[in-house]
Amino acid sequence: MKTIVNVDNNWGIGSNNDLLYHIPEDMKFFKEKTTGNVVIMGLATLMSFPHSKPLPNRVNIVLSADKDFTCEGAVVCFSIEEVLEEASKYDSDNVYIIGGASVYAQFIDYCDTAYITKVNSSKPADKFFPNLDEKEEWKITEVSETFRSGDLEYKFCTYRKTEV
Repeated sequence: MKTIVNVDNNWGIGSNNDLLYHIPEDMKFFKEKTTGNVVIMGLATLMSFPHSKPLPNRVNIVLSADKDFTCEGAVVCFSIEEVLEEASKYDSDNVYIIGGASVYAQFIDYCDTAYITKVNSSKPADKFFPNLDEKEEWKITEVSETFRSGDLEYKFCTYRKTEV
């Protein structure tokens, strides 16, 4: 499995159920990586999408604690085990964890690749991604040049899990 996220200097990802940064090139990168693949998310992430609808041209798997929740166009699971069982039906290289914070935290150990857009900025955040720079088993294997969007600088980083 893989994961994909946009983080700031403190590994912050969100505040008040919204992303910290809306960078068009990052959104394009996300779409390129996930289209045609499987995306796993929590309910709050699904609800943050336009019209609270699943992402088009992807298999959407939603983890929800609400046993009564249903969603047309998505597979709804109620435990990590159910999500893993559903995800096992697909090639793991085509499965992406896309948030939110608790889903990232619960599934990071199942991932072998992380696509991290690092924004050289800090904003107040109430949601965070696990800091891979502090995890011995994760190493940066690729870093793009630095790009700009308005007054923001960012780069695309690929982390891979290594044997420790």
